[in-house]
Amino acid sequence: MKSHEITRRWVDYFVSKGHTAVPSASLVSSDPSLLFTVAGMVPFIPYLTAREEPPYSRATSVQKCIRTGDIEEVGRTARHGTFFQMCGNFSFGDYFKEDAITFAFDLLTKSVDDGGYGLPAEKLWVTVYEEDDEAASLWVKHTSIPAERIQRMGKKDNYWHTGQAGPAGPCSEIYYDRGPAYGVEGGPVADDNRYIEIWNLVFMQYQIDDVRSKTDFTVLGELPKKNIDTGLGMERLAMILQGVENMYETDQVRPVIDKAAELSGREYTSAESDEDPHHADDVRMRVVADHVRSALMLIADGVTPSNEGRGYVLRRLIRRAVRAMRLLGMEKPVLPELLPASRDAMKGVYPQVEKDFDRISRIAYGEEKAFLRTIAAGTARLDEAVTLSKAQGSPLSGEEAFTLHDTYGFPIDLTLEMAEEAGVTVDEAGFRALMEDQRQRARKDAKEKKSGHADLSVFQELHGAGDTVFTGYTELDGESRIRGLVAAGSRVDRAGSGEEVEIVLEETPFYAEAGGQAADTGLITGDGFVVEVLDVQRPIKGLSVHKAIVREGELNADAVVRTTVDRERRHGAEQAHTATHLVHAALRQILGPEAVQRGSFNKAGYLRFDFAWGEQLSGAARSEIEEVANLAIRDNFMVNTAEMPLAEARAAGAMALFGENYGSRVRVVEINGPWSMELCGGTHVDTTALIGSLTLLGEQSVGSGNRRVEAFVGLDAFRHQAAERALVSELTEIFKVPSAQLTERVSATLEKLKAAEKELERLRKEKLQAAAASLVGSAKDVAGVRLITHDAGELGSADELRGLALDLRARLGSGSPAAVAVAGVAKGRPAVLVATNEEARAEGVKAGALVRVAASVLGGGGGGKDDIAQGGGTDPSKIVEALSAVAAAVAQR
Repeated sequence: MKSHEITRRWVDYFVSKGHTAVPSASLVSSDPSLLFTVAGMVPFIPYLTAREEPPYSRATSVQKCIRTGDIEEVGRTARHGTFFQMCGNFSFGDYFKEDAITFAFDLLTKSVDDGGYGLPAEKLWVTVYEEDDEAASLWVKHTSIPAERIQRMGKKDNYWHTGQAGPAGPCSEIYYDRGPAYGVEGGPVADDNRYIEIWNLVFMQYQIDDVRSKTDFTVLGELPKKNIDTGLGMERLAMILQGVENMYETDQVRPVIDKAAELSGREYTSAESDEDPHHADDVRMRVVADHVRSALMLIADGVTPSNEGRGYVLRRLIRRAVRAMRLLGMEKPVLPELLPASRDAMKGVYPQVEKDFDRISRIAYGEEKAFLRTIAAGTARLDEAVTLSKAQGSPLSGEEAFTLHDTYGFPIDLTLEMAEEAGVTVDEAGFRALMEDQRQRARKDAKEKKSGHADLSVFQELHGAGDTVFTGYTELDGESRIRGLVAAGSRVDRAGSGEEVEIVLEETPFYAEAGGQAADTGLITGDGFVVEVLDVQRPIKGLSVHKAIVREGELNADAVVRTTVDRERRHGAEQAHTATHLVHAALRQILGPEAVQRGSFNKAGYLRFDFAWGEQLSGAARSEIEEVANLAIRDNFMVNTAEMPLAEARAAGAMALFGENYGSRVRVVEINGPWSMELCGGTHVDTTALIGSLTLLGEQSVGSGNRRVEAFVGLDAFRHQAAERALVSELTEIFKVPSAQLTERVSATLEKLKAAEKELERLRKEKLQAAAASLVGSAKDVAGVRLITHDAGELGSADELRGLALDLRARLGSGSPAAVAVAGVAKGRPAVLVATNEEARAEGVKAGALVRVAASVLGGGGGGKDDIAQGGGTDPSKIVEALSAVAAAVAQR
């Protein structure tokens, strides 16, 4: 049974049982404490934790997930994969254990002809929480699984909670017996390789507090409304139904393994034992297949490679896949062959990977090319480090290995392999320690980030009275009542002059920061008090929290207040937000429909807009985009807004933008019909002419596959243009030409300057070359190597050292070891260059290692090849000392 059929049957079955089918959320989690959607229940957390009222009592989904915590196990076991699909069914205060157990057993064992998966009941085992007698008895009562195949396990394995105070409950897991060929008898407690978990049923029935560990917490009592959260691993079920050895050989993954085998000329044999001679190659091919699929799906959901966060995870996946193919003998780009194979395997369930493949492939192929360049650069750095280690008679340090990994993206296994080939050991323990320090820092940062918003109980309590009513679409002032005051994370009854306080109102005209639009500011006043609103946020969906400071008097909870939004700031933000829509539409008109929004920020007078595009915009394209946007301003289009069901909005052609979460009803902002129609909850001007004007400031890259434009709007655009005009006027006065001739005159002046600089450079080179003959005579014999060290003094550029060094090396000739080290000061910074001949390199005198010695004295760094290398630093006074260090290193080699 193919994967698309497995997921179709899942949804059809639970829809027939009264569940609402919910499409998969993005892999990019909306939970700020998570990089990715790591489980099928993540999109439902607000409902399961009672932070939000669910729009349905029963739901089912097939959720895309990414987990990379155990990335090192990928390819080595049957069940570890970074991308997977979790089939889930959920009940929010509706059915509970009995129906959850009945549904699970029925779907798994029902015949294929009747819409089930047709698993033999005698192959199924079940675990329950050791104290959950109810679940154990329900399994016996409602299924044919006998009591002897129901095993009890403790909290570590069969109890679920979030790690924080809140809902929790026991689990019941369903396992499939793969047979005696895979391990010993005895059920899941005896062997979880033979008995593989396929489905976990979580029974959320308790409220817990004081969570001290996974197994140590306080149960306060039963929840008033009990929930069901279940998850079936689609890949694991596919592995069983398709009769393959592991998840990598299922229909959505195996095609990439086959392509990797074809490209490398290696045979794939399904080896899982370390003793099998094919095991290493098979693991590498499984890593390739898993990581290529994960990269495909992440890029499809808008992630692009970078050095932090989600982008770093994507970069690591791509680089691990490329590295694995290199270990299989492939040194040329491989993703142009592998990625299409993954696309064709996944498009049946996720058609967007085919529709958006041009963008996806452009990003992935660019990242592979960059990594191949990184490998080349890292190899040069490693060669230098190996030379230095050999010269010092010591292992390659853990710090050096870590630098290669962290700075150059050079994998540790490649460092170990290449160092071993060169006869040098690596301080792997030191490297691992530094890696662990980095992980601990990352965990600490993540924990601090998470704890910064995790305790929302005070706001959940305030939200219990309902959503904050937003009146700001139609009015900028009004009356309201204070629902609650919060200071230092706790509710308070009052706040006095000078105190910072968070205010929740029953209704508000203040816009809370969202959708890229900055929050409103203004005043909240009342009987005897004045409060300045500095920011407005939504820590919980539907609840606006005004961050403010009391300027006069004292305000009390439950007070009646007058709200006044800063009108000028709001109007400026509306101008910028509407202009953002115009820029988006102009980009799509000029570049094409793939230039979609990837992020934005707008505030009074300014907008920043990120969009999907793989290359720098030409000057002509930028001008055209700016003109199209300003034509839309001139034409004074109406900015129309309407609320409607999400499905209706999408059917009308409204764009749902990446990274945004939408409810069942949405607000559509339309400008000039289908030209610009987006789902947007922000505030806007009534007509485009109210924007005034728009001036693009520039365009730049913000990560692989993404570009950014910035612009001024309204009066800020006018002021920018006025400043530019004043600059042009000043230059025309300086050059004594009309503005129309200014470009020509500036260009001519620059040409004259360049010619003068070239003449100065020529004269300096002649001076250096004239000195070269006398310098040859200064060569000293240092441990059998003819060595010239020379301080060239002030230089026009560091490149002048290269000509001098190469000239001196040529004059020293061949036949015996010779090396040259020259240094000088260019633009206030010291530079050093080392060149060696073939005989010197054969004696272990290598330019790259010597440059690093000199550069370390100068307070900098450097690198290059064995024959010529260049470095620099920050302290020109150390040049003589640096050259002496080079001589010492040659002597001590």
